[in-house]
Formats: sequence, C-alpha cells, structure tokens
Amino acid sequence: MFNTPSHSRSIRVILVDDHELVRAGIAALLSSEPDIRVVAEARDGASLLALLEHTLADVVVCDMGMPGMDGLETVERVHHQWPEVRVLVLSMDDSAASARRALAKGASGYVAKHAASGELHAAIVATMDGRRYLSPGITRSLLVAPQDAPEEQLTQRQLEILVLIAQGHSSKEIGERLGLSYKTVDVHRLRIMDRLGIRDVANLTRYAIRHRLVS
Repeated sequence: MFNTPSHSRSIRVILVDDHELVRAGIAALLSSEPDIRVVAEARDGASLLALLEHTLADVVVCDMGMPGMDGLETVERVHHQWPEVRVLVLSMDDSAASARRALAKGASGYVAKHAASGELHAAIVATMDGRRYLSPGITRSLLVAPQDAPEEQLTQRQLEILVLIAQGHSSKEIGERLGLSYKTVDVHRLRIMDRLGIRDVANLTRYAIRHRLVS
C-alpha cells in the first residue's frame, strides 16, 4: 500500500492523547503495520516529557487539544529538548491556521483525525524519513492563505498572547507564563488591537474563536 521506510528496524512510536479509547484505537490500527511499533502511550504533554526521559522513540503522534500542557506547547518542548524525535500532530482541527501554528512550533507533520486509516502510516513513514507530511486537504488550504488570517497580520509572539487573552488570562498571568513583564504584555495587547482594528477584549476573543485559535 505504501512504501516502507529505508531503515530496517521498526519505527518506535509514542501516542499522546487524553482519551484512552482514542489511543487504543490508534494503537490497534498501527499494530497491523510491521514497520511500526508503539512503545508507549501518554495522556498529556507532561506525561510525554517524562516518558521521553527514559523511552527511546522516533516519532511522537500527538493530539492538539489536551488538558494542562496543550499540543502546541508539547510540540515546542519536544522539538527543543529532543530534536531527533519527530512530532506528528493528529487533530480534529483540519484548518490551515492550526497546521501553520503546529509547524511553526516544530511539528514534522499534521494529519486530520478524519483522514483515511492508511494515511497515518504514510505520515509516520514520511516524517521518519525526514519529509514533512500534511493531509491533502490541509495542503490545499495552505496554498490559499486568506488575507485576514492571523498569521498574515501578527507575529508569533502576538499570536501566543492573543490566544492567552482569549482564554481569559490577565496581563500578569500571561507575563509569568511567557517570561515577560505585564507592561510588555500590555504593549503587545495594544499592538494586536491596532493591527486587527479591534478595541476591546471581548471582540479579541470573538476574533480568536472565529479564526479557530481557541475553541
């Protein structure tokens, strides 16, 4: 069905999803692939980081929406701490905006959860071989970037702050999380509002929801 990877040993995969049934389903799906071996499972980002301290893995298949440390932060942490480990995002959100954010954090690929069953195997093989993999529908969306997309108007730091604002965090809380002073956060907030032509937090939140930055 798909080309096998150039390496001879099995690809060691860790599954990360906060739903046990989802993990079990993915593990069962991958168990039929002779070139893939699921070596561990984690329910959230923090559990994954603990696993990687003592578990050898080639590819991490990670959900985006998890409690505590979300998918984006998890991708970024793995990318910086274990750069040799590829991270493949598997998400219900098949928007171009979500894929861009994941790739910017260091993801090697992005697959929609409604994709055909064989696509996950193809994505794992591709990322293991050093290639970037995106679901076909996401690739098409990325080729048609809307002019008002957040990524076209805001810096990565401003996007991070916008998401935290929309999640209800105060300037002080955002500053503590990102290592910034609350005054710096306030300056970013004003610049975000200026760039988007928005004058209050309620409409910033609506903007973030409309563009699927938050759910």
